[in-house]
Amino acid sequence: MARVLYHGAAYYPELWDEKVIDEDIKLMKETGINVVRMGEFAWSKMEPEEGKIDISFFKEVIIKLYENGIKTIMCTPTATPPIWFSYGHPERMYVDRDGKTMGHGARQHACTNHPYFRERAAIITEHIAKEVGNLPGLVGWQIDNEFKCHVSECMCETCRNLWHEWLKQRYQTIDALNEAWGTQIWSEYYQDFHQVPQPGHAPFLHNSSLQTMYRLFSMEKIAEFCDEQAAIIRKYSSAPITHNSNIAFSVDQERLFKNLDFASFDTYATIDNLAGYLMNHDLYRNIKKGKSFWVMETSPSHAASLESYANPHPNGYLKVEAVAAYALGAEGFCYWLWRQQRAGCEQPHGSVISAWGKPTVGYANVLEVERARKEIEPIILSTIPMQAEVAITYSDRAKAFLKTEPHRQLDYRRLITEFYDRILRMGIHRDLIPETASLDGYKILFTPFVPYLSPDYIERARQFVENGGIWIVGPLSGGRTEEHTVHTDRALGELEKMAGAEVLYTYPMDGTGTIGRAFGVSAPLGMWSSVFEFHSEHCVGVIEEGLSKGKSFINEHRIGKGKIVMLGSMPIAEEGDKLLVNLVNHYANEANVNLRTDATAGTIAVPRKGDGCTVWFIINMDGQGGSVTIPAIGVDMLTGAQVSPGKLQIGNFEYRVVQFCEKGI
Repeated sequence: MARVLYHGAAYYPELWDEKVIDEDIKLMKETGINVVRMGEFAWSKMEPEEGKIDISFFKEVIIKLYENGIKTIMCTPTATPPIWFSYGHPERMYVDRDGKTMGHGARQHACTNHPYFRERAAIITEHIAKEVGNLPGLVGWQIDNEFKCHVSECMCETCRNLWHEWLKQRYQTIDALNEAWGTQIWSEYYQDFHQVPQPGHAPFLHNSSLQTMYRLFSMEKIAEFCDEQAAIIRKYSSAPITHNSNIAFSVDQERLFKNLDFASFDTYATIDNLAGYLMNHDLYRNIKKGKSFWVMETSPSHAASLESYANPHPNGYLKVEAVAAYALGAEGFCYWLWRQQRAGCEQPHGSVISAWGKPTVGYANVLEVERARKEIEPIILSTIPMQAEVAITYSDRAKAFLKTEPHRQLDYRRLITEFYDRILRMGIHRDLIPETASLDGYKILFTPFVPYLSPDYIERARQFVENGGIWIVGPLSGGRTEEHTVHTDRALGELEKMAGAEVLYTYPMDGTGTIGRAFGVSAPLGMWSSVFEFHSEHCVGVIEEGLSKGKSFINEHRIGKGKIVMLGSMPIAEEGDKLLVNLVNHYANEANVNLRTDATAGTIAVPRKGDGCTVWFIINMDGQGGSVTIPAIGVDMLTGAQVSPGKLQIGNFEYRVVQFCEKGI
């Protein structure tokens, strides 16, 4: 894509007449919108009757937009198959875990694995790509929209047959599957792959292997569909391809984006969920490392549907959302949506322009974003985000495991967000990285809440430690095999052997009155836990009270130039937070982590680099103002004024950009 910061919105010209479209383009130019995304729900407009395809309307709109200085990201419309696909064909539709077949309407009602869906999706995608793929106004492609947002694993007959094929390819023989899953339990033993059920209703709970493998199967199949769409587009267009995703959806982000060109996501986090907003950026920046990502959807004011709504943003917040996004690596910052929809289930949703063509409550804030975009664009385009020294592994495979085995409603997204938030609040610049990401350049690696650690991951972590890194593992990590069974050689398998630890017990500590002490703090312990044998040379955290008094819950073990730290249990409550903060500070100091600041709560400092200098974007995001310590003489890149070392005060929803050209900043 061209080197420019994009400021855009989702647009649905198929819903409006030519007069409104012309009015919208005029308003977009006045507002500063320089890119629109369209087409993702327009299959019936493109193919109103089966086989009668006409893309000319969208071609004309793309050309008209381009003539007015507005670029387009074109979407494939496969999230909303038309009525001719659905009517009278329940076999083509998505079936949920309760056995209910979806009817036509809303979206994602079709089974994306059904062969006729794949056939028609390929045909419509090819027509679109041929028609608009080389238009000068086209700067990118989005495949479908929000895979597995409203649905998860389909239980239709098509998926059942594909499931059996997938199992046969994975295990080769039914005996191998039976052995891997331990199916002698409760007489679950299978004699043929075709006997293996989908994990629908059962009197109690399905086998853990069955449930988790079906989730992974579903994730793989939706990624395969995405790959098919991308391959078709590439035959006719050189524009880069993405998908609009979200960590809440039932997909494997790393696998989904593997064969795409750049990452993008949507986020509707409100001001009281700063961690939820920023975490997306720190993850998707690393899903396609070295490439800019896009915030493909966020609301200019509030999210809403017929049944719910979120609180509108306070004035000033949207501007700093955008500045933070660009500073953290975004190339595009886009709204859902441009013009309020007059019909459908999202009529109340926040927009830039109302259905009657007037500015909305968020409009003034969109204008602020445009002023900020123009102000920071030269700085963003001449610098790149700095890689963090601290990495946190993010795993959608772990999400699948914890959906199968949630214990007391453990939710991976909530767990990883809370863990991330602690690092964020400590002012440590951080990366969220997928499981197969390179560990080069990091000093500390956190691996929390990942039940299964692959041999490849463990080996790369071992090399990281041997080369001087500190690997902090747990809680809830390493206790399950690839097939979601329990290790039989030791509690944590190869991880335990590598860590030089001896796990005596694993059990839930919640409600047991267990108290652990480490780093000068005593705190209650909770969550499903691993208890280590006490060895004075390895014990960092000792259990003071509870069922395992005198044993260890934090162990460290030196390997080569670095060390592995095992966090066997989760410190909880206020004291637990203090203990974890002390733990992170201890190892950050030991690892000589320098990319951190003392920004006050609600204020962030984002480091970027370029031309031998370091640039800090300092942004107040809670509307309460704040401060950060400036370590050396700098220059305010927006005013040219010198910035002296010491406390720099930041106003409510203010941002500053400070450049340091001294070494060591």
